[in-house]
Amino acid sequence: MNTSETIERLAASIAEEVYIDIAKWHLYLNDAHLHTPLAEKFYPLLVDPIDQKIVTEVLSNIKVEVGGGRREIPLIDLIPTQAQSNLLEVLQKNRR
Repeated sequence: MNTSETIERLAASIAEEVYIDIAKWHLYLNDAHLHTPLAEKFYPLLVDPIDQKIVTEVLSNIKVEVGGGRREIPLIDLIPTQAQSNLLEVLQKNRR
């Protein structure tokens, strides 16, 4: 399997399991078009064991534009703890 196929498979797994929470409304990352960029960020890291600290660091460094670009919020602030745990599980299952 080539790199782009692997990233697509990882993105699909992320899309099924990870969501942002806005006013108790769950928006899965594929609906927000964030699953592929997130997979691209994590893919190079999957050669080593991955833990919550790495997940937190990556999510903290991804900024999401809200309000038509009037503001940027770190993705870590939008993904609830349970969805972060789901993300960690997905990443651990997809280690290379």
